Amino acid sequence: MPVNFRSKLIEYTELASWREGLARLGGKLVVTNGCFDLLHLGHATYLEAARQQGTTLLVGVNSDSAVRALKGEGRPLNSEMDRALVVAALESVSYVTIFPDVRATEFLARAKPNVYVKGGDYTLDTLDQNERRVVESSGGQIILLPVVSGKSTTSLLERAKK
Repeated sequence: MPVNFRSKLIEYTELASWREGLARLGGKLVVTNGCFDLLHLGHATYLEAARQQGTTLLVGVNSDSAVRALKGEGRPLNSEMDRALVVAALESVSYVTIFPDVRATEFLARAKPNVYVKGGDYTLDTLDQNERRVVESSGGQIILLPVVSGKSTTSLLERAKK
């Protein structure tokens, strides 16, 4: 059977209608998001664990302008499309969309996850409360997964500078 990870990309403008179609099929949609600038073992482990929380994993990748706002000039290292396609190539990832905002509030409103997964560097109190309200108001659950110690893009970039 041919493999085509590009077919996992969903246009952000079509996300709400895609979600309606998925809801008719049933199952549990798990959603997470991030920059995914340099994919590493921490990302792969996190995404695999996220997928275990449901039947379909949708990953929202921050746009280039959002990454710059979050991480500063010089980031991202890879373009939004490159980052989205690399994430889509992972077996644990069902679908990927690129969203334009720094915060995931509108992305979550369109995706309507059954489960929203974030890394364990967050708590329910430190999570963006607008994101939390959007997920919980549509009946979604929030799960915090442990981070993989010592595995981050920032630490990789620091090591590369040395």
